[in-house]
Amino acid sequence: MLKITKTVEYALIAVRHINNKNSVCSSREISSSYNIPHEIMAKTLQKLCKIGYIYAIKGSHGGYYLNISIDKVNLIEFIENIEGPVGIVQCSTNNNCDLIKICNIKAPIHKINNNIRKVLSKVSLYELAN
Repeated sequence: MLKITKTVEYALIAVRHINNKNSVCSSREISSSYNIPHEIMAKTLQKLCKIGYIYAIKGSHGGYYLNISIDKVNLIEFIENIEGPVGIVQCSTNNNCDLIKICNIKAPIHKINNNIRKVLSKVSLYELAN
């Protein structure tokens, strides 16, 4: 089964929450709104800060706000910035496979992977946030 990681899922939830709130949001506010453990949300928000998608304001009235225009970021870009290359099998993103020279499904798998990437590249964060 193909699925996104919890980190990506929580990052999408956080970006959507911050975008819809249109103001500074705390990690505690976001985590309690979606029943996500606070420590996990805090780490996810730190990762989003490091990548540059959000900005953190420190202090008692601090929190997070968007640092990007979400209509300019597509889903594949977002996922890969958080988790690394997207591939349905390991050889889609890495050529360290013992069977690569004799593999008889390499071409169709790469075609499927490229189609998945194309679809994800056509979806912007803005579409997910609204």
